[in-house]
Amino acid sequence: SNTMSDHSSRSPNWGNSDASIPPFMPKLIAVGLVGFALVVLGGASSYIIEPGTRGVMITLGKASDQFLPEGFGFRTPFITRIVPVVIQQRTVGLRADCFSSDLQQVSLEVRVLYRVPESSVVQIFREFAGDPFDSLIAPRVQEAMKEVTAVLSAEQIVKGRDEVKAKAIIAARLKIGEMLTVEDIVIRDIHLSKELETAIEAKMVAEQEAARARFTQLQTQVEASTAVIRAEGEAKAIRVRGEALKLNPAYLRLQIVEKWNGKSPLVVPADPNNSGPGLLLPLGGIEQPARP
Repeated sequence: SNTMSDHSSRSPNWGNSDASIPPFMPKLIAVGLVGFALVVLGGASSYIIEPGTRGVMITLGKASDQFLPEGFGFRTPFITRIVPVVIQQRTVGLRADCFSSDLQQVSLEVRVLYRVPESSVVQIFREFAGDPFDSLIAPRVQEAMKEVTAVLSAEQIVKGRDEVKAKAIIAARLKIGEMLTVEDIVIRDIHLSKELETAIEAKMVAEQEAARARFTQLQTQVEASTAVIRAEGEAKAIRVRGEALKLNPAYLRLQIVEKWNGKSPLVVPADPNNSGPGLLLPLGGIEQPARP
């Protein structure tokens, strides 16, 4: 029994918890809790709106009438929340399945570039929860594309992509109104049936060959006209030169003298009776007979 009492006297007192906790720990825990509460309260009572966005203040489920600009601000904690609305330009793709005037199915892959004006931030949030593309933009752009392509043939749609784009932008802006700004509609691709693509391609090749043939024909006509004009000019020049020589025979003698090569000329009488002056003709390569 003495041994057991000695062992129990040397064992630690596990029931006394105050002896194992330092005296400064309760204060440290309290300070940490207060600091955490201050951080949570500070985060709940302030907000930051990033550049390119505007904020809508919601107080007990009711949206304010004015948007909040970008920057730092304060709000009522746990009662008011701030919902950001992006006003930067966005680009979203969609597909429009249309029919041409010749009842051909045409599928257009387009990209719509749009943005939310500041004046429409609160209205966009109230009516479309901040993202109006699926509810407002996409159906009206598809409708505009169908109206434009319905009055054009499939070939005109393929060849006149810029015209389709310009008309679709005007029609989409009229349908959407001033609530949103449609900056541009880019037609990325036009899908046709395989048979229609082959027919359009063959027609375009035939048109190019016809245009090449017309150019060749025109070029031939121009060359022929040029040759006729050149021949007429040469004939006229010869005729004028002949008339001039006829009126002035001395000019011909002058030409013969200027072109004389220094050898003895051969004198040919102008007429058999030797009544007129003779012509001087160069002997050229005629050899003179040797004298004995």
